[in-house]
Amino acid sequence: MDSSSEQRPTQLPAKAGALPLPVLQRKYLGMENLMFVYCSSKIIWTLLVTILGYASSLPVRDDSICTAEELAKYSIIFTGKWSQTAFPKQYPLYRPPAQWSSMLGVTHSSDYSMWKKNEYASNGVRDFAEKGEAWVLMKEIEEAGEKIQSVHGIFSAPAISSGTGQTSTELEVHSRHPLVSFVVRIVPSPDWFVGIDSLNLCEGDHWMEEVSVDLFPYDAGTDSGFTFSSPNFATIPQDTVTEITCSSPSHPANSFYYPKLKILPPIAQVTMVKLKKNQLGLPIPHLNQPAKSNEILDTISETPLDCEVSQWSSWGLCRGPCRKPGTKIRTRFVLLHPANNGTPCPNLDEETGCEPDNCV
Repeated sequence: MDSSSEQRPTQLPAKAGALPLPVLQRKYLGMENLMFVYCSSKIIWTLLVTILGYASSLPVRDDSICTAEELAKYSIIFTGKWSQTAFPKQYPLYRPPAQWSSMLGVTHSSDYSMWKKNEYASNGVRDFAEKGEAWVLMKEIEEAGEKIQSVHGIFSAPAISSGTGQTSTELEVHSRHPLVSFVVRIVPSPDWFVGIDSLNLCEGDHWMEEVSVDLFPYDAGTDSGFTFSSPNFATIPQDTVTEITCSSPSHPANSFYYPKLKILPPIAQVTMVKLKKNQLGLPIPHLNQPAKSNEILDTISETPLDCEVSQWSSWGLCRGPCRKPGTKIRTRFVLLHPANNGTPCPNLDEETGCEPDNCV
């Protein structure tokens, strides 16, 4: 054995699949870098999801981009178009006749909602829609204004003693409270009303000069009556606020059921006009002159109402002389008289031949 072989250290055979130490060190360092990148990516992703989740939970603020001058005043004019010509079915003529309650409205931010389609009405909206009582609704508005500063002001307008007519008042909006909502009760009705939900009067850097909106009936979802004069019949459990159309509720007894129409004519209209300022910086006074009846009726379409009759009665006795053909009669009666060129009523009695039961 030579000297070189004596000084060489003994090398153990490598295990199957094992790598030399330098390679293992490089591989370990590479894996460590990958783990660091993975952990960093995971942290960034978690933060991103958290931020996005928080952002998605924030309310959508339609009023946040309003950069118009801080305050603006508007006149608001409500025009009733509820006439017997436009809505002939079961039109209330007495005890009480067709009329409108007072208007109750609010200017606010998107943090507040007076009412909203397909959502449940508050106790205040329920009381107003069913009975025209405004106290609870006003308390709700005041509390919202105190808690989250979402309300700028409340406005109201007098009632209208007939289905057609006008009422008006003024309102003030703020750049942080540019939304307008209001309700007006349909009288008589179970819990029906018209109104506007969160109409934004601000368009970026300026206030709208004028806006008109056609109004259609809504059901507050708290009373199940079908007709204008239905007795109180609470909806249990409470339903959401829904729009009443010519085919919904789909029941012939419903006062707004006109299956031949595609859409109901507007039952009312609201117009808001921005008030200009005079040289003293004060709003120009708005002259509240009620429109002439002809001016309102000219804008109302005639809704045809077809005649509705009952089912036939049973046949009466067969009468006639002995050994000769006799006759018997059945009758029906009018449930709903036609109006505005609707389909006329058919014959209310019908006769047919028979053999007499009792000879004369």
